[in-house]
Amino acid sequence: MAWTDLQTAMAAQGYVASDDLSVALHLALSLGRPILLEGTAGVGKTEVARVLAAVQDTRLIRLQCYEGLDASQAIYEWNYQRQLLAIRAAGEAGQTGADVEARIFSEDYLMERPLLAAIRQDKAPVLLIDEVDRADEEFEAYLLEVLADYQVTIPELGTIKATTHPIVILTANGTRDLSDALRRRCLYTYLDYPDRTTELAILNARCPNVSDRLAGQIIGFVQKLREEELEKVPGIAEMLDFTAALMGLGIADLTDDPAVLQATLTTLLKTQSDQANVTTEVAQRIAGRAA
Repeated sequence: MAWTDLQTAMAAQGYVASDDLSVALHLALSLGRPILLEGTAGVGKTEVARVLAAVQDTRLIRLQCYEGLDASQAIYEWNYQRQLLAIRAAGEAGQTGADVEARIFSEDYLMERPLLAAIRQDKAPVLLIDEVDRADEEFEAYLLEVLADYQVTIPELGTIKATTHPIVILTANGTRDLSDALRRRCLYTYLDYPDRTTELAILNARCPNVSDRLAGQIIGFVQKLREEELEKVPGIAEMLDFTAALMGLGIADLTDDPAVLQATLTTLLKTQSDQANVTTEVAQRIAGRAA
C-alpha cells in the first residue's frame, strides 16, 4: 500500500491525515518500526491508532501509561488467587514439591497484559502505548526489550518470542523528556493542531450534514478560541462535540443567540477558570470574527 493509498483509507475512516503523517505511518508499516507521535493533547494522536487498526482490519491493543506503571500491569501477572487455591488443593491431596510448582507457574495461571498480549496474536495488532511520557523512566526499560526484539522474558517460563510483530504506536504529550534509547527505536512525527482547511475537512468527514456556512463558522470560532489564554485548549474531539451540540439545538448561525452559544461552550471549555474568562461578550467577539 502506497502512502497515498494509506491516506485515502484513513480518510474513509474519518481521519484526515497530513502528508507528513501519512508518509511516516507508511514507513513505520514498511520498515516494521515503532512510531512515536508527539504533540499537544487533543490533536488526534490516539485516534491515529484506532483508525490504523480499522484500516489494517486488525485488533487494537491499548496500554494507557501512568505514573507507577510497572511490568505486572503492562506485561504479565500471575493469577495469585488461583495459584493459592491450587496450592491448597494440592496440599489436601498430599501433593507437594516441584510438580505443584511447575503446575502453578504454567500458562494456565498466566494473565496477559497489553505488551504480552500484543506479541501473541495470530494477526499483527496495532499496539497503542498511550501517553508513554506519563510513566516512570524505569518503565521505558521494560519497553526496550519488546520494541527491540519483540519478546518478553518471564523468569518462570523463559523467553516468549513474538508470534507476530505488532504495529506499535507510542504517543507523548511532552510531560517529560523521553530517553534517547527509546527515541532511537522509533520513527517520529509531531502532530499540531490542524490548519483551517484540514480541520474543515475533518468536520465535514465526521459531520457531513452540517451546512457549509455553519461549518466555516465553527472552525473559525474554535481556531480563534485557541488563541485565547486558556488552561485547556480545545482539541479536535471538543470541536466535534461543539458541532454536535449546535446541530442538536438547531443553530444555523453562531451569532443568532448569544445565550445558546454560551451554553454550548461547555463542550469546548473544560475548566472553571476558562469558562469564567470566556464570557458572553468574549464569545460574541470571537463569533463575530469567525463569521
